[in-house]
Amino acid sequence: MSWTRPLELRAQLHKLWERGDILSACVTGEPLFPKRLTLKTPTSAEMTERFAEVRAWISVLRALPRYRVEMREFRHRLFGANAVPHEVWIDRAADAVALIGKQQDYARFIGLIDETREQQPRLLAWLAKRPLRAVELCDEWSRLLDIVSWCEKHPRPDVYLRQVDIPGIHSKFIEAWRGVLSELLDIVLPPESIDPTATGVSRFARRYGFRDKPVRIRFRMLDPSYVLLPCCDEQDITLDAESFARLEPNVLRVFITENEINFLAFPRMKDSTVIFGAGYGFEMLYEAEWLSRCHIHYWGDIDTHGFAILDQLRSRFGNVESFLMDRRTLLAFEAHWGAEEKQTLRDLPRLNQEEKSLYDDLRDNRMRKNLRLEQEKIGFGWVESALDRLCADGGM
Repeated sequence: MSWTRPLELRAQLHKLWERGDILSACVTGEPLFPKRLTLKTPTSAEMTERFAEVRAWISVLRALPRYRVEMREFRHRLFGANAVPHEVWIDRAADAVALIGKQQDYARFIGLIDETREQQPRLLAWLAKRPLRAVELCDEWSRLLDIVSWCEKHPRPDVYLRQVDIPGIHSKFIEAWRGVLSELLDIVLPPESIDPTATGVSRFARRYGFRDKPVRIRFRMLDPSYVLLPCCDEQDITLDAESFARLEPNVLRVFITENEINFLAFPRMKDSTVIFGAGYGFEMLYEAEWLSRCHIHYWGDIDTHGFAILDQLRSRFGNVESFLMDRRTLLAFEAHWGAEEKQTLRDLPRLNQEEKSLYDDLRDNRMRKNLRLEQEKIGFGWVESALDRLCADGGM
């Protein structure tokens, strides 16, 4: 039977709810109700040929609570005049939410509207845009509003989140809800209180003028003649990014490795330093202009993400060579091959031809599915031989 059934009428109301239309109308005042629902009715032929079924269908619809069923007259050649459903309406939002079992969420949202109108009326637009998300945040909403109000009174406060003193709210709460708070603060705060260049949850502090814990860079001087600290021979140093950028070590070569043991075991080398890498997080190095005067050698895992990180590093520094990320190394240590959990498949325009060929073989699984060789599984003698060749070639 193709005629509209009660289940299909409720499905139309569910769709209104899932789109947020019912709740948004509570904010905007848009006249969503009375709402006419789609009704598929029997054809004239069906009403003649299946009269008993039609009568049963009519009885079911007319017995539905909270719906307003508009009828029209239908004359049957044998049974005379009959009233047939013509339109089905829902007159009130309260009826709609009752029919789909959303009364509690509806009532909570009305409470959010009242609270927001009193404390932060500019955020009513956010409620209208994201009503279902607001319902999810109902238990946290009062605290979120308190944080927004605090930031409005203390624009670009230049304090750590730990120093924000709001009764009932701790810094971990702010950190946990940075994504939502960014949406709210962008609406409430004036443009001069927002750094538009700082995007994403990780840059929340910078965007709104909070202090952030300094990014630290760990490195080792590989040449004993380049002593930054006079107290010891082993120059394993950690500096904040700003201090690192101010260095002038006058080295010719910089190695970046993603593995801590490789970083610690990296052999001594003339005119060189090694940096303990941070995956895709190379922004910490971008202010160090002296790196652009060095030959940079990136040593990552031989997998798709290793090459993606190499490609990203080259987007900032043009003088980057890969180190031990070649087909010869991969094949030499086949016994130690492993599997990459989730590959990256995008094109990497900054790879050279040899690197691109190997990357394509990896992402297309031509050698083995999700193949990877982790850098720490490469024999140390192989590493030393590669460094000897590098020195013999003059560093490139």
